[in-house]
Formats: sequence, structure tokens, C-alpha cells
Amino acid sequence: MGVCAAVWGTTWYAVTLQLGAVDAMVSVVYRFSVATALLFLWCVLRRERIALTPRQHADTAGLGLFGFTLSYGLTYEAETRVVSAVVAVLFASLAFTNLAAFRLAFGQRARPSAWLASALGAAGVALLSWGEIAEAGGSASAAQGLALSLLAVLATAIGNVFAHRAQEAGASIAASTAWATLYGTLFLVLYVVASGRPWSFAATPRYVLSLLYLATLGSVVAFLLYFRVARSRGYTAASYILALTPILAMGMSTLFEAKRWNALDLAGVTVVLAGQWLLLRGR
Repeated sequence: MGVCAAVWGTTWYAVTLQLGAVDAMVSVVYRFSVATALLFLWCVLRRERIALTPRQHADTAGLGLFGFTLSYGLTYEAETRVVSAVVAVLFASLAFTNLAAFRLAFGQRARPSAWLASALGAAGVALLSWGEIAEAGGSASAAQGLALSLLAVLATAIGNVFAHRAQEAGASIAASTAWATLYGTLFLVLYVVASGRPWSFAATPRYVLSLLYLATLGSVVAFLLYFRVARSRGYTAASYILALTPILAMGMSTLFEAKRWNALDLAGVTVVLAGQWLLLRGR
């Protein structure tokens, strides 16, 4: 979990290096295209079975649509309307949303401590980001950003349901992730074409290096680790990574943007870590 949180905690900075150069959705297409090629190459090098059954293809297509296309598309659109801290707070509730989704989809019952831990994660991130949340205001644009963020969280939870279905169907982590990113990329291409967004590419070291970082570490490595944790510890424990990620992101802000920590920030970190400890105590 620590490695995955560390990677995703630094990807926000890599994303800022791409903003303005190329349309955001087009950049996501490039990112997932590179990630897809690397994931299939990884399967070939490890001699893993790439072919899937029709049931497995249906589940990975669902993961691609909800966990990649809709989740990332809605998140990027939300961040054009509200600050990323607000989106981070809502995504910190993914562990809570996962509990509800898996209860409805599979009848899984979670301990009260898991619900409490998930709530602590969201509350801790809210404390960490309180200043930026207050600045978001109550404008119509901010309201749209909040709604898009909530839809992104819901889409991600549904994507996790499909990922669990693929697991139950016997699909390996690498093969199912590779096919899911492929499906997600194709759905994104359809969206870019339908919305008339311009296709362009910035052949600059800044853009290319950030793209490679996001594709390799932010997508391939992070998602393989995420789904490995999800299969061994459960999707609620894995999704708690998104409550840990803002802490690492703020650490990056301290290094590169001279951010100063206050008592509220430290309280937020304490609450998030308390929630993680409580969540990982149980199964």
C-alpha cells in the first residue's frame, strides 16, 4: 500500500506538467495507450495467458468503462471547476463507497470498524484540505465540480465491482488490467472524437517525461499493486490508499512549492493514519 500511495501521491505533480500543452482528455488517451502496451508486454515477458473468456472480457470491459474512462474523465472535468483538494476529499470516501457497493453487489458484510475507518479517512483528508475547500465557494461551477467528483467516486466503486467479478472468473491481475486499460482507452477515444476535442502532441521533454512517468509508474505499477492489494486484503483496504495519497501529495508540495504545515494539517494526518490502522487490524 505504501508504494502505491507514494506513486499516486506524486502523480498530481506530473499531471500539472501536462496541463495547457495538450487537451486533458487527449493526454489521458496517450497515458492509457502507453500503459496498455506496457501491460501486454509484461504479460508476454512473464508468459502469462492473455486470452480471456467471454465472461472475463465482459467484466474487464466494465472495469475499463467505469474504473478508467468514466473515473478519470469525470475527475479531470471536476478539477476544471474545483481545486484538486476538494476532489481528493471526495475520493477519500471511496473506501466507504466500496463497502456499500460490495454489500449490494455481493452481499458482503463489513465490520463496524471498517465503516468507522473509512469515515476517518474521509474526515482526515477533509482536515488536510480544509483551506482549499473553503476557497472553493458556493458557485454554480463549484457545485458542478462536486457533482462530477461524486459521480467519479461512484464510477470507481462500480469499476471495483467489475474487477472483483473478473477475479472470481479467474482472470489474472496483469491480463485483466491490460484488457481493462485497452477497453478504457477505446472508450476514451470515442469520447474525444464525439466531443470534437483537438488531437495534438507536445514533443517537449517536460510533456514526454511526465507522460512516461504517469503511464509507467502512475498506471502500470500503481494499478498492478492496487489490484494485488485488493485481491489479498480486500477492495476497501486497497481503496484506502486514496486517503493516504493526499498526505504524500502535500509532502511534494512542501518540497516543490514551499507549503507550510499547520496544526489542522497535522491533525488530518493523524486521523487518516488512525483510520488506516483501524482498517488494517481486521480482514
